[in-house]
Amino acid sequence: MASKKITIGNYLLRRLKDLGVDIIFGVPGDYNLPFLDQIEDFGSIQWGNNCNELNASYAADGYARIRGIGAIVTTFGVGELSAINGIAGSYAEMVPVVHIVGTPPTASQASGAILHHTLGNGDFRAFANMYKEVTIAQANLTKTNAVEEIDRVLTQCLMKGRPVYIGLAVDLSDYELNIDPSEIKPLNLATQRNPKDEHEAALEAIIDIVKRAQNAVVIVDACAIRHEMMKKVLTFLDRTKLPVYVTPMAKGGIDENHPQFRGVFSGNCSTEQVQKEIYDADLILSIGSMNSDFNTGGFTYRLSRKKTIEFHTYHTKIFHAIYDKVDMRQLLPDLTEQWPAELVRDNKNLKPFEIPPPALDAKSDAIVHEYFWNKLSELIPENSIIVAETGTSEFGIFNMRAPKGATFLTQILWGSIGYSVGAALGASLAGKKDNRRVFVFVGDGSFQLVCQEISSMLRFQSNLVLLLLNNDGYTIEKLIHGPDRAYNNIQMWRYHKSFEYFGNGLKQNRPQATTGFAGQVKTRDEFEKAMQQAVQETEKLHFLEVVMPPMDAPQSLVLTIEGTREYKRREREGQE
Repeated sequence: MASKKITIGNYLLRRLKDLGVDIIFGVPGDYNLPFLDQIEDFGSIQWGNNCNELNASYAADGYARIRGIGAIVTTFGVGELSAINGIAGSYAEMVPVVHIVGTPPTASQASGAILHHTLGNGDFRAFANMYKEVTIAQANLTKTNAVEEIDRVLTQCLMKGRPVYIGLAVDLSDYELNIDPSEIKPLNLATQRNPKDEHEAALEAIIDIVKRAQNAVVIVDACAIRHEMMKKVLTFLDRTKLPVYVTPMAKGGIDENHPQFRGVFSGNCSTEQVQKEIYDADLILSIGSMNSDFNTGGFTYRLSRKKTIEFHTYHTKIFHAIYDKVDMRQLLPDLTEQWPAELVRDNKNLKPFEIPPPALDAKSDAIVHEYFWNKLSELIPENSIIVAETGTSEFGIFNMRAPKGATFLTQILWGSIGYSVGAALGASLAGKKDNRRVFVFVGDGSFQLVCQEISSMLRFQSNLVLLLLNNDGYTIEKLIHGPDRAYNNIQMWRYHKSFEYFGNGLKQNRPQATTGFAGQVKTRDEFEKAMQQAVQETEKLHFLEVVMPPMDAPQSLVLTIEGTREYKRREREGQE
């Protein structure tokens, strides 16, 4: 009886499927075609077939943020370099994405042949070397190392929460390994134990400090979400009854109806009440902080190290002392368990979290940001996935009241314009099995970079709701610099006609999305009616072109820019 075997390509697909991947994004190229055959024949993994590699990388990122891991396939050189911006974004924002690159034949690489998609110098490692800067682990698969290398980089991808790079030669995907598929064991994804002495010392120090604190608070940030800490965080909050705040990058991580939730903290961009509560605290427990400029309101946090304990995956910082390799994933559960009963707070008198209503001009019917983001909280259903583009959208959601169970996707650190459209496609496909719907907010300038992915939304029968904010140009750039400069202006498009241009209604070789509202809204009444239609028609794809005043912006954006300017001014004065 012949022994059972599995090919390198199918071994990789088997691993990805076991980790939860059921769609792989990307673009065909002659060096990856045999592997794409295997994807189509695999049966339980779908091929993404994006319009370009950059959009595919955004889609893989959006998918990974919902499912825990995403994957993309490109071809050598031209394809992988088109995707590197999106992969760099995943690296910066700590998103686990597997980038599989179809590379030239092994014999051609060994001989240094001058092939297409190369630099013509016989160097087949040039592009992989570039990826070393934006991936946590890399592998060039061979007949002898494929199993070990696939397992190694996938483990690193999940454990470190960063993208990885796998080079798969065009002639190796079909190579059979002498492995019985039924004997493949799950990857070992157990975290390494904290050093015992350091762990116990940190735990003892924290408990001693909290016993002396009179007014402790918790701030939850991006790393807690990226490293799947939220269940542990919620257990900690339930035990301690401490008030909790989130940063913009952690928006949606704590349900805003949670009895201990107090708001979004982003320095000067926060509401006055949130700022007062944070700065009045005598102890701040910061979980998974990411102190980037936009996440901190232009570096306006002003948190004193003398009263801040920081929980990270690579160390714990207690005031000025650092406990190396004390991982929050183990420390926080132990702190929860050992939290003194006498310190559990009584929050009976804690007022429910509220966002002050905006002060609007009653005579105006213009769709301004202060109205827009406040109204959306009434219109977007529970459990939605909300994707906000770099620019006015990501700042608009800072102090927007989140619907119950909503998940927010933004790219606050990397900030690549256009990210939201591809990410929304990936997120919608990831959330489909749980019947979660995506609402994506994108500016007109950002949309012009990535509009092709409307085609993919039609092809995948997506039911997402796309809201394009048409304020006639790069408003965030105008606010930062050059409000009257020509470089901040863009060509006006008929954005709401996008479905028509990208083939809506044309005869296709496969079913496509049913479209609903596709039009321009200029007044609040028009906007609310269009949103009500989009929310009710849950199986349809909708496009709302929302016309807004050109220089109008969320107050949080204005304050962040002011904070950043002040930070730069202080830096300059310090240098002088």
